[in-house]
Amino acid sequence: MASIQKRGENSWRLTVNAGKDTNGKYVRHCKTVRCRTKKEAEIELAKFQIEVEAGEYIAPEKLTLNAFIHEWKDKYAIKELETKTMSIYLRILEKRILPIIGHFRLYQIKPMHIVSLLSDLGKEGSRQDRKEGVLSSGSIQYVYRVLKNIFSRAVEWRIIKSNPVADVKSPRVVYKESEVYDENEIQLLFQALECEPYHWRMMITLALTTGLRRGELVALEWKHIDLEAGTIHVKQSIANFINGKPIIKEPKTKKSLRKISLSDGVLSELKEYYKFCTQDWDKLKETRDEEHFFVFFNQYGRAFYPESPYLWFRGFLKKHKLKYIRFHDLRHTSATLLINKGVHAKIISERLGHANITTTMNIYGHVLSKADKEAANKFDQIIPLTNQKEA
Repeated sequence: MASIQKRGENSWRLTVNAGKDTNGKYVRHCKTVRCRTKKEAEIELAKFQIEVEAGEYIAPEKLTLNAFIHEWKDKYAIKELETKTMSIYLRILEKRILPIIGHFRLYQIKPMHIVSLLSDLGKEGSRQDRKEGVLSSGSIQYVYRVLKNIFSRAVEWRIIKSNPVADVKSPRVVYKESEVYDENEIQLLFQALECEPYHWRMMITLALTTGLRRGELVALEWKHIDLEAGTIHVKQSIANFINGKPIIKEPKTKKSLRKISLSDGVLSELKEYYKFCTQDWDKLKETRDEEHFFVFFNQYGRAFYPESPYLWFRGFLKKHKLKYIRFHDLRHTSATLLINKGVHAKIISERLGHANITTTMNIYGHVLSKADKEAANKFDQIIPLTNQKEA
């Protein structure tokens, strides 16, 4: 038996009778929902009754974080999060969060529990791998973001009254200096690239001269390149594959949708590479992806997996005994070179597709400081100072 009762404006009390317990007492489950009409409330009541009768209903006061994660995943994460993002969230939950506070009931988790968890993640031995040191500040902040998302849903669904994470200050991210190549190391890199496949040589060239992200490079199509104007329109990215097909989506932020100018030298090389690609493309009629003519495609005429450039680059550096940097550090190298050449941070921010110039300043602040010092020293060549005259 089930019943419904209006409690206030857009508020309804649902009650479902679950029979009798071992002592012969009636067991009733109740919950309050917000619906604009009685018809909507009746639909919620029907869902609630099915949940209770199937034995799947857990009273909010008994709901542990472990149990709530299943609700969060089914009712929110699968629908709202990108596949790759959800995978990262679930991995963080499994490794960092649930082993520590998963057994707590939701209402029992207080801000101090969150503070303690985040603090412990910053201590020695928290990495859970063979590497020495502590977990990075960026990784700790990501744990914070996952927690805040989950408890926001619990508040939204009226399981708890307040979000314990909302009262905890977000961990500050300390940006580390990235490993980048200097101009001499870039010369060695391109010498080694001369004996590598054409598409890898061109991909490294674009990564260094445009600062494109790995997902943007593998998603780049020839229709996005204006070979006359010498520009690349960054319109999409590939983060993962499902059933062997690339999931092509727009970049997350508006700033990532951008137009990047190519140097005359790179444009000339790209035109030659285009001729090579069209010839190769014509030979792959039986296997190629007819919908997308990618700038970089595999032996079947299809997009590379996002991990492919990283894996190839790692092996390439090892084979040629070059200094190891991550594939993503080619993007950092691009930015660093431009800073050292005196290019304004605003221009660099736009080329990289950062959400704002603050992001650029945070990541490359140490490089900008050095460039600023060198710029200041140039005044010594212009202004006749007293000490210089005496010397």
